[in-house]
Amino acid sequence: MAEMKAPAERPLSPHLSIYKPTLTMTMSIVHRITGVALFFGTLLLTWWLLAAASGPTAYAKVQSFMDSFIGMLILLGYTWALLHHMLGGIRHLIWDTGRGFDVKTVDRLGWSTIIGSVILTALVWVVALNMRGAL
Repeated sequence: MAEMKAPAERPLSPHLSIYKPTLTMTMSIVHRITGVALFFGTLLLTWWLLAAASGPTAYAKVQSFMDSFIGMLILLGYTWALLHHMLGGIRHLIWDTGRGFDVKTVDRLGWSTIIGSVILTALVWVVALNMRGAL
């Protein structure tokens, strides 16, 4: 009769409970989350475009939702996700050139992405609301 061998002991992959979260880890996770959010935001944009092509009644319904508090909150989140994802992409583009891998620069790029996305989102919204006459 054949002998059964015990499974080989394999090292376990380290888990989040072992690693201390760093800014780079957090930025990677947020970059993925904003990518998913952009997918759903693009569905919202598609809804708006289809409504615009369908006529004034459909467009008015979508615009009414977009002008509501929830709609504005979703649009604000979409704007931030778009700008954060874009700046994260620029950060990765810099890394693709072989630059910016020292810890100080990595952290600086991470914080620049966070702060830049918040400032650019605020700027876009101030300009947009000013153009609508809401400010």
